[in-house]
Amino acid sequence: MKSAADRQTIRSLDRSSLEAYQLTRLEVLFREALPQNPFYKERLPGLHSPPTQIDQLAELPFTTKAELAGTTKDGWAAHRTFPVERYTRFHQTSGTHGEHPLILLDTPEDWQWWIDCWHYVLDAAEITATDRCFLAFSFGPFIGFWSAFDALADRGSLVLPGGGLSSLARLQRIEAAGATCLLCTPSYALRLAEVAAEEQIDLRGGPIKKIIVAGEPGGSIASVRERIESIWGAQVLDHAGATEIGAWGFGKLDEPGLYINEGEFIAEFIDPQSDRPVAEGELSELVITALGRAGHPLLRYRTGDLVRHRNPLPEDATRFVSLVDGILGRTDEMVIIRGVNILPSAVEQIVRQFDIPEFRLTAKREGAMDNLSIEVETTAACAENVRESLQVRFGLRIDVTAVPEKSLPRFEGKAKRFVDLRKKAI
Repeated sequence: MKSAADRQTIRSLDRSSLEAYQLTRLEVLFREALPQNPFYKERLPGLHSPPTQIDQLAELPFTTKAELAGTTKDGWAAHRTFPVERYTRFHQTSGTHGEHPLILLDTPEDWQWWIDCWHYVLDAAEITATDRCFLAFSFGPFIGFWSAFDALADRGSLVLPGGGLSSLARLQRIEAAGATCLLCTPSYALRLAEVAAEEQIDLRGGPIKKIIVAGEPGGSIASVRERIESIWGAQVLDHAGATEIGAWGFGKLDEPGLYINEGEFIAEFIDPQSDRPVAEGELSELVITALGRAGHPLLRYRTGDLVRHRNPLPEDATRFVSLVDGILGRTDEMVIIRGVNILPSAVEQIVRQFDIPEFRLTAKREGAMDNLSIEVETTAACAENVRESLQVRFGLRIDVTAVPEKSLPRFEGKAKRFVDLRKKAI
C-alpha cells in the first residue's frame, strides 16, 4: 500500500522518471503474471521479457473486451492467471449495448491495488478521516463503488452504504448522518435533487460538500457539473474506471476533466479507425495497460472511450496526462449526420443549459445515413430553443420533441439516455 507521500511523489515525477517507474512496474507484472496467464501465453508466445522503453508497448497486440468473453466449464472467468481458489472478489460488467456481462475475479493483492488506485481519487477530492461518505449504489455484482467503499474505510472515513434504499430514504439518511460526501453517477445526483425538490428538502443547506461521480461523462460536462454543484451547493469531482481495467482516472475539484493515473496505468491514444497514434488534442480512443492486478492482467486494452488528451505543462502540480473534457463518449456511440460527427455528451452539454430535468437521444439509420432525434421534458417553446442551439453548434437541423414531465426514465446507475437503433436497421 502506498502512503499519501508516495502518491504525491509519483504525481510530481518528470516524464523520464515516471516512465522509468512504469517500466519497473511492468517488469514485475511480466514476471509475476504473464508466464502463468493462459490468455497471454497463447497471445504472446516467446515473449519472456517486458519492453525496455514505453514506446515498445506499441509492438504488442491490442486486447479487446470481446476477447475477454468466455468462462471455463465450471462457469468462472476464463481470463485469469491463478486457480479460482486464489481469488476473493467476484464482479461482472453491466453488459451495456447488448453485450453479455463479463465475469471477473480479484485476488486479495489485486483488490488492494484497486484500493490504492482509489486513494488517488480521494486525494484529489480532499477526503479525510473526518468525512462521512454516503455511497448511493446498489451493492450488487457490478463493480460500482465497491472499491471506493473499501478505500474510504481504509482512509478512516465513516462509510454509509445506501444500497436497498429509496431515493427519499437516501436523502433522509444523508441528512440524519450528516454525510459530507456523496458518491454516485451524475444522473443519480440530479435524480436525488429532483426528489429533494418534490419533498421540499433544501440540499444547498444540507451537509453534502463534495460529490464524487463516475459511470458516465457528466462529471466533466460543464453544464451538467455546474447544475449539480448549483443544486447541491457542493463541489463535484469526476472519476473514471472500468471493471475490466481498474480505477484509472481522477478529476479536479475546481474544473472539469480527468487525469490518467499514470502511477498505475500506461495510456496510449489511437485513431479508432486506423489504430495509429494521434497527436495531443485530437479525438482518440483511449488504450490502457494496467500496472497492477496480476490475477487479471491487461496489456494495451482498448477501452472504447473517446477522449482528447493534453500533455502536462511544466507548471502543473500533477504531471500526469490529462483529458481536458473527460470521457467524450464511446466509439460505438458516434453518430455521423451528413458528415458531422456528433457524440451524445456534446448534445447533453447543450441540453443541460436549458435546465431540462431529463432527455433521451435516439439514433436511427435511414438508408445510408444516420439520423438523431431528441426528446426533452420541457415546453414546446424551450424545445425549439434547444433545436436552434443544436443547429448553431453543429450546423445541422436535429429533431427535438417536447414530452411531458416525468415521462422519461430515471436512473440510479449508468444512465441509458442514448438509444441506438442503427444496428437493428442493418
